[in-house]
Amino acid sequence: MKVVVLNTSERKGGAAVAANRLLQSLSALPGMEVTMLVRDKTTVDSKVVSVNTTACRRWRNKIRFAWERMVIYMANHFDRSRLFEVSIANTGTDLSRHPAVREADLIHLHWINQGFLSLRDLRRLQDLGKPIVWTLHDLWPATGICHYPGDCPRYQTQCKQCPFLKRHPWPAIDRLVFKRKSRLDFSHTTFVGCSRWISRMAGKSHLLQGAAGFRAISNPIDTLIFHPADRFATRHNFQLPADRKIVLFAAAKVSDTRKGIAYLIEACHLLDKQGLKNFDIALLGGQPQDFSADFPCPIHSLGYLNHPDAIQAAYACADLFVIPSLEDNLPNTIMEALACGTPCVGFHTGGIPEMIDHLQNGYLARYKDARDLADGIAWVLDHPEPESLSKACVDKVNTCYRKEVVAKQYTELYQELLNRENHGS
Repeated sequence: MKVVVLNTSERKGGAAVAANRLLQSLSALPGMEVTMLVRDKTTVDSKVVSVNTTACRRWRNKIRFAWERMVIYMANHFDRSRLFEVSIANTGTDLSRHPAVREADLIHLHWINQGFLSLRDLRRLQDLGKPIVWTLHDLWPATGICHYPGDCPRYQTQCKQCPFLKRHPWPAIDRLVFKRKSRLDFSHTTFVGCSRWISRMAGKSHLLQGAAGFRAISNPIDTLIFHPADRFATRHNFQLPADRKIVLFAAAKVSDTRKGIAYLIEACHLLDKQGLKNFDIALLGGQPQDFSADFPCPIHSLGYLNHPDAIQAAYACADLFVIPSLEDNLPNTIMEALACGTPCVGFHTGGIPEMIDHLQNGYLARYKDARDLADGIAWVLDHPEPESLSKACVDKVNTCYRKEVVAKQYTELYQELLNRENHGS
């Protein structure tokens, strides 16, 4: 079976990490020939092919990325505050004639925004008549332009007056893109949510009512890479104190408001008032701000790590991972923390309740409730049997997210869709 996986980047971003892990997991199975087609390639992996084959194409794709962002910027009255919370797919690369696509039995889409594929390019892929699987790392395929609609229900009927845009944008790109998306043919496309939550949300979309189906399959993780390690030995790598509890917060952009660091700050102040002062905060991610004045406890910035061994060490050295996200799908960060035996605390939202089993491998706090978040942090840090918590974390990963488990689920889906296609023809 030949499968082509499409994602904007090979390694950058949560979707890229998940897609790459799936590539490696599928490639290890007999009879599977998988190619990952990307714009931004960063390794020498022969299974990953970039469309940037020449300097000219590389510059052309940089211009495509800039052009899409510029259209959003201008239409939104030159406001860049939410520039990357929407995408319009107005430009991209035609991959319908690429050898990897032509030779594939099935096309597997992941995250294709920021100038990689346009809506016209998507239609050209649909016109090939091949089965398509589209993994939902966010809800952009189901909405007009936003990646996460929040409380906005308009994607269920018709996107207009988008809350991520200023009033009366010109042109009205939310309605325009929604209309263009409505012309796509999803009758051969099966949407796979990384969580049951996002699959249910996508199923409500007006745009996807003609889809071939909806499934829920989690992202995979390699437990040979992400595993428990000696906590104090790994701390030495980051020059973290051995005599303090470490609470880890991680995000691609630490200051991203959707990741909820403000709630962690508030929770820490509540714990400080209660007399719980025996922990430090470690921040893992890019674009960190100086939060030292905001927290009542010591702060350690680990920076942005991109090597799996370094990321594994960061999770393994922590006593607790906190993810106060306001909206999230199936975060790789939780999966990585659990695989390293690190309990997690997060809000009861999105796909997070599917990963954190309350009072078993962590704590689910009430949504946007900093006091309950503080209670969850205290519950983990004061737990009388931390070893049992750590074991529950690893057991969860081995049962649900281990790469062999996820790869088997996807190959069964691929075969089902190919059988259906052959039977239909």
